[in-house]
Amino acid sequence: MRARLVACAGLMLLAVGCGNRQAEVLPAGLPAAKVARCVMSFPDVRAGRLARARLAGDIARYLARRPGRVVYAAHDLVSGISLGPGRRRDELVMAGGARVDLLMALLSRRAGKLGEGEGERDLAARMFAESDAGVAGAVWARVGGSGAMSAFYRRMGLGHTTPGRGGDWGGTTSSPSDRVRLLKALVKGGGGLSAADRDLVLGLMGRPPEGQGWGVSAAARRGDRVALVNGATPRPSVHDTWAVGSYGRIAGTGRDLLLSVQTDLQPGEGAGIETVEGVARMIGTRWDGLTPTTRRPCPTNPLP
Repeated sequence: MRARLVACAGLMLLAVGCGNRQAEVLPAGLPAAKVARCVMSFPDVRAGRLARARLAGDIARYLARRPGRVVYAAHDLVSGISLGPGRRRDELVMAGGARVDLLMALLSRRAGKLGEGEGERDLAARMFAESDAGVAGAVWARVGGSGAMSAFYRRMGLGHTTPGRGGDWGGTTSSPSDRVRLLKALVKGGGGLSAADRDLVLGLMGRPPEGQGWGVSAAARRGDRVALVNGATPRPSVHDTWAVGSYGRIAGTGRDLLLSVQTDLQPGEGAGIETVEGVARMIGTRWDGLTPTTRRPCPTNPLP
């Protein structure tokens, strides 16, 4: 009897019990329970910096094959990423692109209340819907001409924008960085314009007349909303060339891009448009890749 008890105790490592009870044996090869792995995404600052440098280099190589002078600036209100040199010497003639400035200055002067009796709302709408320099000239005069526009630019903090002389509103020069700054004021607020003022301007920019939707719209993805203004003018006194430019807002999922591309010394309007759209398309296509992320395990916080 004693020997039986000793033997039973020795077999406890292999069986649950002795006598008539059977040991419970787990099936061989049963997979271990899966444990979810915690990972987090972080901005990859170094990769983002390299991606922006590569894009800037590719744009520079593209522009080296294009005629004339081309400058650009971009800023994304979502990611905070900016692109473009933004130098002072980048001030170029805006031509029709100055229409936004004229309407903003008029709204600022009228404290947002355009004179219905004086037909100012109609003038504002026609200035964007028609390619009639006379309409923009009438708005220029109501604003107060070059002197009043200079004061408006100072209030807006546009240090790289100079109004045209006399009645030459289309001779206004500006830099891409100032165009982006102006767009930011339209979207985020600034310069004393109310939300209704800004909505009016952006609404008119979002409805370009037929055939005038070219330009920075080339940066848009399917489903993006575009508000832009374009300008193109021949310059017979400057080697019979053209100045062509476009700036605007391209907004959509994960992106609120403010973009300006300006050119001069172009052999023709078509060449200028092709260059503007080429730059815009490169920026729009590769913008999402400028903010890469990296994945790391979640930090552990063991209990004391």
